[in-house]
Amino acid sequence: MGFELNALAFLLAIPLAGGMLLALVGHRDRARDVNVAISLCTFVAACVLTVQIIEYGPMLVWNREFYVDPLNVFLVTLTAFVGLTTSIFSRPYMRIEQDHGRMTPPRMRLYHSMYQLFNFTMLLALTTNNMGIIWVAMEAATLTTVLLVSVYRTAASLEAAWKYFILCGVGIAQALFGTVLLYMAADKVIGPEGGALLWTSLDAVKGQLSPNIITLAFAFLFIGYGTKVGLVPVHNWLPDAHAEGPTPVSAVLSGLLLNVALYAILRFKVLTDGALHSNRLSGRLMIGFGLLSVVAAVFFLVRQKDVKRMFAYSSIEHMGMMTFAFGLGGPIANFAGLLHMTVHSLIKSAIFFAVGHATQKAGTQIMENIRGLLRVSPTVGWGLMLGALAILGMPPFGVFASEFLIVTTAMRMQPWATPLLLIALGVAFASIFSRVLPMVYGETNVKPLAHPPALIPVFVHLGLGLMLGLYIPPYLNMWYRQAAAMLGN
Repeated sequence: MGFELNALAFLLAIPLAGGMLLALVGHRDRARDVNVAISLCTFVAACVLTVQIIEYGPMLVWNREFYVDPLNVFLVTLTAFVGLTTSIFSRPYMRIEQDHGRMTPPRMRLYHSMYQLFNFTMLLALTTNNMGIIWVAMEAATLTTVLLVSVYRTAASLEAAWKYFILCGVGIAQALFGTVLLYMAADKVIGPEGGALLWTSLDAVKGQLSPNIITLAFAFLFIGYGTKVGLVPVHNWLPDAHAEGPTPVSAVLSGLLLNVALYAILRFKVLTDGALHSNRLSGRLMIGFGLLSVVAAVFFLVRQKDVKRMFAYSSIEHMGMMTFAFGLGGPIANFAGLLHMTVHSLIKSAIFFAVGHATQKAGTQIMENIRGLLRVSPTVGWGLMLGALAILGMPPFGVFASEFLIVTTAMRMQPWATPLLLIALGVAFASIFSRVLPMVYGETNVKPLAHPPALIPVFVHLGLGLMLGLYIPPYLNMWYRQAAAMLGN
């Protein structure tokens, strides 16, 4: 237990201390290396914690305020891993941005410090046992990412950051009201001294919670955290935030923030299903909004001219697919949702890495003006092409496996939704593939970069996404099964 406690303490302390350190020295040239070193230490702590939880089971520490179990432990490792690879990608990327004059020393200091504090808020939200601290961590994540999105200080980036702050601020206020209602329902059963906001305490008495209050609480919580997930119709902040912020921020928004917000919804879903002795309310809400997000996102996606906006709408589509899967419930759909959560984080962040280097080469994010990547930088071109094929669900990548499980489960449980899913997936495939192909193979109009791009993270992520389509390691398979069972039927 002491070893586990140390691993958790290091996991949270390293990015927090790193953010404070980089607030002082983040403008120096070596700060890019320090950022990578801090992220590496965080990832090592996450791996140690994961091994301990696999070996000894769930742990409840620090006056029951922190809880690590099969549902969150691998998400912790995934978060730390994507945080590490994104920091490696951002080294040459942000150096080129600085050379172009878009990043000044004060902005670099802000970027590096907020990057580490963002990682801290994500890990805090995942490991805490307190539903109130989850809300605080998600609000803190909003504030750090607002500063990251607006770091260029252009009119467009400031507008995107303002829209993000207002929409997510309203959403998080709804989640706060839902949390208050949850406390009201729990206080009558647990009492003020029993930890009425601790998830483990709530899970133990969920069958005794007032169904009427819990129904209202889940509605507010779903809308509130659904805003952070990017579900339609509360998705409007997401394309702007992705398009106007630095590309490393787009990678962590798609790869980390959306996952953590969906994780919060899943925690509340377990309590709601237990209180209502049924998953009809949560299931119908998640199926409805998930399907709406998938269908709406792909038709928005068709109209995009900016490459980062296009892949932002792709993120909305995939978050809708996960939400739909968890709404279906049952061991197979939950397993598929967790697998999709993992592979989407890996593949989408890899795509943003490739897109970041491609847009720097071309000097624009408009897809019509990016051509012939293979001729100037074959690795960037292949990274973008393979990433696009992977995220579109081409076998044998992991996205194909998860989407196949989701669609076949929908055929059995909600057959009416299957044609809508298949049409949406077909439209997304045709739209993205037809845009990426000329970017990769067309007549070249891009120039070599002044500094060699960091492409190892791209192919590491794509390799892991390919592996998960062919073979799921026993540890990971066990986690998916245990977590799927915890989410219930």
